[in-house]
Amino acid sequence: MLLSGCGADVQAPKAALELTGRVVDEAHLIDPELERQLTARLVRLQQETGAQMVIATTASLGGEDIDAYSLTLANAWRVGSKERNDGLLLLVAPSERKVRIEVGYGLEMVMTNALCADIIRRSIVPRFRNGDVRGGIVAGTDAIVAVMTKPQTQRKAA
Repeated sequence: MLLSGCGADVQAPKAALELTGRVVDEAHLIDPELERQLTARLVRLQQETGAQMVIATTASLGGEDIDAYSLTLANAWRVGSKERNDGLLLLVAPSERKVRIEVGYGLEMVMTNALCADIIRRSIVPRFRNGDVRGGIVAGTDAIVAVMTKPQTQRKAA
């Protein structure tokens, strides 16, 4: 996922987290069973749409803005197809109480900034406020998958 518009020969930035799978849980919020369930959803999403999604949690943003942090992760991890630029990253930083959905340029017509903000506001944040971080991650993932797997004719109407 080259979100910064850099050419293919440019070295990807160094990520603060190591990409170890479709779910990277550095904040230790997700138990192994939930990780398996989320991974299966993300595999199905990629099979159905071609788009690749990663869920990441971090214990700390290290003083960095979540927008910059998520962009660095997405670029370093090269989430999504280089040709289609169709990667998604759901990033949760619980100690800073921040969440972000980073979207590759190739998906911006489907996963608009307004839609991502709405998913965060309606699906994720209410659960986080009730102390259910896992539930917020699941609800956010479900909302993203629901949008991404809708037929294109229904997406435009939504």
